[in-house]
Amino acid sequence: MSLEFMRGTGVAMVTPFNEKDEIDYQAHQRIVDFVIDNGINYLVVIGTTGESVTLEKEEKQELIHKTVEFARGRVPVVAGFGGNNTKHVVNDLKTFDLTGLSGILSVSPAYNKPTQDGIYAHFEAVANATDLPIILYNVPGRTSSNMDYKTTLKLAADFNNIVAIKEATYNLEQITHLSKNKPDGFYLLSGCDDLILHEMELGFDGVISVVGNVIPKHFSTMINLCLENKFMEAGKIHKDIYDFIFMLFAQGNPAGAKAAFKHLGYCEEYIRLPLVPINDELRAKIGAELARLALRN
Repeated sequence: MSLEFMRGTGVAMVTPFNEKDEIDYQAHQRIVDFVIDNGINYLVVIGTTGESVTLEKEEKQELIHKTVEFARGRVPVVAGFGGNNTKHVVNDLKTFDLTGLSGILSVSPAYNKPTQDGIYAHFEAVANATDLPIILYNVPGRTSSNMDYKTTLKLAADFNNIVAIKEATYNLEQITHLSKNKPDGFYLLSGCDDLILHEMELGFDGVISVVGNVIPKHFSTMINLCLENKFMEAGKIHKDIYDFIFMLFAQGNPAGAKAAFKHLGYCEEYIRLPLVPINDELRAKIGAELARLALRN
């Protein structure tokens, strides 16, 4: 399986709900078509932005099947499988139908705060549970536990199916070490939409983006320019969307992204507790910014 699709823009997709708190698959199909038509390289479902922690197993399985169906082979699909109970993650990987997936995204365990040895052992078990390519996910702001770059590099060296990391630290020293020392064929993917331009300059291969859900053309164009070493041109786009990036995260993810999609007519703002929709003031600002970016009438 070629992994070249990781050199580019993946989107961490929202999971749209209806007024009955069910997954709205018509809305999901509209969003899948929207991001693919606007240059996105691959889709990532049931991740943080997809509200994975509030989805039941049956919902996750159906969402995988529907996303693969809606993508129709146009782009690869990656699904999130992570958690702080290693046994449960392994069991899910062994019992879910993963047909049609091109990889899995697996977040470092949250809340437990394992040591580096514990993180390594967790991902060793995950790697041994599946033959699919694995994208590690380090997001200390959510897990309260950083996966050190040495742990990442050891996992990359020891397991053939650990092929990438979505790195969402703001530690520039760690980012630089990863870029400098990563093995050939191991992909570095940004998990920080606001930091992506600088990471691409350091040699990152792409991004799994939240904001790319909503403005996929802007984001995919920017990333492609970076891959062509046209950083001045990419920087102009980055500056133009920089304020919008922070708007989408100002009152939580994916509440901001769903509000933007409501403005665009793709889905409603329904979100599962304990998350709640954004307030009217921020909603108006997001709408105005979408209009400025020529994405809203």
